[in-house]
This record gives sequence, C-alpha cells and structure tokens, in this order.
Amino acid sequence: MILDQFRLDGCIALVTGSGRGLGQAAAIGLAEAGADIVGWDRSEVAETAEVVTALGRRFFAVQRDLRASSVDDLNHEITRIEAEMGPINILVNNAGIIRRADLLEFGEEDWDDVLQINLKSVFFLSQIVAKRLAQRGSGGKIINIASMLSFQGGIRVPSYTAAKSGVAGLTRALANELATLNINVNAIAPGYMATDNTALLRADPVRSEGILKRIPAGRWGTPEDLKGAVVFLASDAARYLHGAIIPVDGGWLAS
Repeated sequence: MILDQFRLDGCIALVTGSGRGLGQAAAIGLAEAGADIVGWDRSEVAETAEVVTALGRRFFAVQRDLRASSVDDLNHEITRIEAEMGPINILVNNAGIIRRADLLEFGEEDWDDVLQINLKSVFFLSQIVAKRLAQRGSGGKIINIASMLSFQGGIRVPSYTAAKSGVAGLTRALANELATLNINVNAIAPGYMATDNTALLRADPVRSEGILKRIPAGRWGTPEDLKGAVVFLASDAARYLHGAIIPVDGGWLAS
C-alpha cells in the first residue's frame, strides 16, 4: 500500500529547535506518523513532549544551546541520546535564529551567532549522525530547514541569508556523498511563516501588507503547513529523493 510508505513506526527522529514554531510542528508531525522523538532546544520542550507522549510515542528532551556546543559536545549528546532511545534514523536540522540590522551597521556577534546555529551546527550534527548511520549500514534521513533566502538576498538579514544559502549548498553536497550509503539528504525552504522569527514583520502593517500581496496563497504560513513535507522526506516514499530543496511558501517563489 502506498500509504504505508509514509509510516515511521519504529523510527527515532531528532528535531532541533523543537520547543515551538516550525520545529515543534515537525516533531509532532513525525510522531503522528509513528516516530519516537528526541526534542533538542535551548529552552523547555515540555509542551512538545506532552503532545508527543499523548500520541503514544516516546520523547527524550535535550536542553542545550547550539551556540555554546563544540563538536565534542554534540558527539557526547548523540551518544547519550542513542543510549537512552536507540539509534537515530531521522535528523531534522531546524534550529535557527535571525538577527536584523542595516547592512552597514551589522555586528560581528550577530554574524557569528547566526552562522554557528544556522549553518555550522547543521554540518556537524549531520556528520555525526551520518557516521553512525554509515557504520550501521541502515540508511537514514537528514532533513535541513533552508529558507526562501536560500534563493534570494533579503533585506537587513545578511548573516541569515548567508547561512540559509549555505544550508542549500550543504544539502546538495551532503546528498552527493551520502546517497550511496542510502542516506537521503534534502531540505525544506519555508516561506513567510507565522513564527517568532517573523513577529516584527507581522507587527508592521505596511511590511505585512506588502508581503501578503506577494504570496499567491494570500496568507502567512503556519507551522502545521510544514508537517506534510517533513513526514514525506522522512519516509520511505522519498527514498529516491536526494539533494532536493522543497519550497513550502504559499507560492512566493513562483510569483
């Protein structure tokens, strides 16, 4: 049955930034499809844990700020996770931050923080998980969260644009090397979503109106709009998809 290919029963999915927003929706969507969840966030993930466990899935929380995590720290956490939950099959690199300032005033700290979380941690978490998947010979799925700004320049967000453009390129590079190991690496590029990252834009009536006029769907996206794409890329239904970047943007890039 084709629908059976979308089931994730028996899988362990690690989702970074899963305390709220897109990461929370991704974790819940994966749990609804049958996966047990490791929720990684610098803040509490109790709300996500409550929903996941109510679905009858296991949940393991990791509270750690990726800005302050070395590669050794990440390795240690993955070892601890797998000792508790079992082998990770699915990695969703969702954690991300955004800093806004005029280009001529943009500071080094805001540059470094965004690149550390939005790009560096994506590579090294992917590398660590991929090594374990390769050693087991089991295959697996790595799903990165890119952005519309993986394709466009944006305004007042140079570090975010640089990082998300890097995520797009990194997705393709990882896919090229890992496909022969039966590890699928793909990405989702969300559009303008109603999350914390866009709160300032949505609060600005002029900017918000301009954005909505450009979106063919005529509305801001919601975290729930991401669930289907995440489950698809995590499932066997996407077994021959490698290096793809799927826009979930209400048609923004098509307009």
